[in-house]
Amino acid sequence: MQNEIHQAPSAEAMADLQTREQDSICVNESTLDHPWWYNFKYAAWGILFGIVFVKAEIVSWFRIQEMFRFESFHMYGVIGTAVMVGLISVLIIRRMKARTIYGEEIHIPAKTFNKGQVFGGLIFGLGWAITGACPGPLFAQIGAGYSVIIVTFLSALLGTYVYGAFREKLPH
Repeated sequence: MQNEIHQAPSAEAMADLQTREQDSICVNESTLDHPWWYNFKYAAWGILFGIVFVKAEIVSWFRIQEMFRFESFHMYGVIGTAVMVGLISVLIIRRMKARTIYGEEIHIPAKTFNKGQVFGGLIFGLGWAITGACPGPLFAQIGAGYSVIIVTFLSALLGTYVYGAFREKLPH
């Protein structure tokens, strides 16, 4: 059942996909039905990822401040390495027409530039510089015992809600 060929999406599904591609990072949705406990593998990888973040000092407020003050190369090296790994991975996925472990097609949509990305990037960078946290490491920071980051986490949730409420009125 996992290896069966899937039908092409309907015109309505394709229209929905194109709409979501405009402001989404991940539009690949599995059509397979898995038991709820399949999600434990994601939790395990997330915990491992968080441990690596803590050990590499990527979630350290002091390291993040060093980066924004141009006092250390540490974070620039980590971010640069992540960008290169991501670039090479996407090129390999596209060139080899890679599929998921369940045989489903991986769709990487083409992105177009718009001015909303500049505004969003500036707001994101300002928040990162002020709080010393970006969305990925928030959970690792909380897990490492930096309880003050809960305020940043709640602020990120509020910001997400506000964006959702005003999304149609914002420049995309």
